[in-house]
Amino acid sequence: MRRRAGRAAGGGRRAGRLTALAAAMVLAGAGLGACSEENPEPVGVAKVASTLGPGEGTLNLLALPGSVESGTTDPRVDWVTPFQERTGCKVGVKLVRTPQEMTDLMRDKDRRYDGVAAPPEVAGRLVADHQVTAVNTSLVDGYKKLQPKLRGLLRQNGEYYGVPYVWGANLLMYDTRAVQPPASWAALFDPGQARRYSGKLIVRDSPLSIAEAALYLKGHDRKLKIGDPYSLTTRQLAAAGRVLAKQRPHVLKYAAEPAETISAFAGGAAVLGEAGPYEVDVLDRAAKPVQAAAPAEGITGWMDSWMIGSRVQHPNCMYQWLQWTASPDVQQQVAEWTGVAPANPQACSGDRLRAGFCAAFHVGDRDYIDKIMFAHAPTRACGGKSKKTDCTDYAEWTKTWIESTKA
Repeated sequence: MRRRAGRAAGGGRRAGRLTALAAAMVLAGAGLGACSEENPEPVGVAKVASTLGPGEGTLNLLALPGSVESGTTDPRVDWVTPFQERTGCKVGVKLVRTPQEMTDLMRDKDRRYDGVAAPPEVAGRLVADHQVTAVNTSLVDGYKKLQPKLRGLLRQNGEYYGVPYVWGANLLMYDTRAVQPPASWAALFDPGQARRYSGKLIVRDSPLSIAEAALYLKGHDRKLKIGDPYSLTTRQLAAAGRVLAKQRPHVLKYAAEPAETISAFAGGAAVLGEAGPYEVDVLDRAAKPVQAAAPAEGITGWMDSWMIGSRVQHPNCMYQWLQWTASPDVQQQVAEWTGVAPANPQACSGDRLRAGFCAAFHVGDRDYIDKIMFAHAPTRACGGKSKKTDCTDYAEWTKTWIESTKA
């Protein structure tokens, strides 16, 4: 979700400094999918590193806005310059506007990126397409300090395909003056209940939002036999699409940025919708009457991770970057800037991050994190122990999302 210069991909998350400033002005005024056997491993894919040597002097990265800051957006926010001074690796960053653009660039054989900060809808497809190489986690100092469940999300056939960076949960946020505490996703997706708040609903603008509709159906139409909300058969996906289509007349906005959600709730235009801890925290600190609920069917979440490109040219600098971005001090900076949870709980140790932030984002709360159903790129392989390949992929999810919410 992202967040950073916020985005709705991956599950609605980060804020970014520009988004945070926009929100402040408003308030002042008021798993990876399974690998595909259909994509043979391309010639020249980098092997998993076994040792590290001296840095090559250059590092080329691909990221969404806010994931890599060098002081150009705000001189006070810079975790790139210290890295360059410490390692001698000069960082170059290609910023993209959407997860799809990121995926396309990583697939472009004429381009070579050492690393990519990938949201879940990108990460799974890159693994399936052999566009990233496995990480030797023993070469990443501090790797074992990262949240255990987050590390496991990147495990495929005994290998790890990335290093957790930031994460978040998708919740139901409501205006306490207008809405009773919702106990279920039905408050947002059931046609009868959605009608109560017609024109005042907020939904995250991402195909992965289909997963929350699937969770609602999992509890209210058991004949569909929905298990993993990110692994849906054609029948299950079609049912979720129908739910979204019926909900559409009651939706005020499909929010692509956290600031859009914050603005709508701050001004009273919205009373119920999908949000992350960032939006709840900002509005709460502004004394707005909002709270978050974790529906009985469960909550979804997302994680961004640093991955090594399959055509990596500067592996030693890339491994140094993996170590740097996993460190508590850098994790603290990233969390504060983007408004998301750090993957390293040590970012909340000492006085690095305010206690209220860490509590609101459940940093280090293993019981809470273990209950989250983290997003992965939908694939035709249904996942788990099943050998079925009759599930739907991300392209089909995108088509369903567009037809149900925009067409």
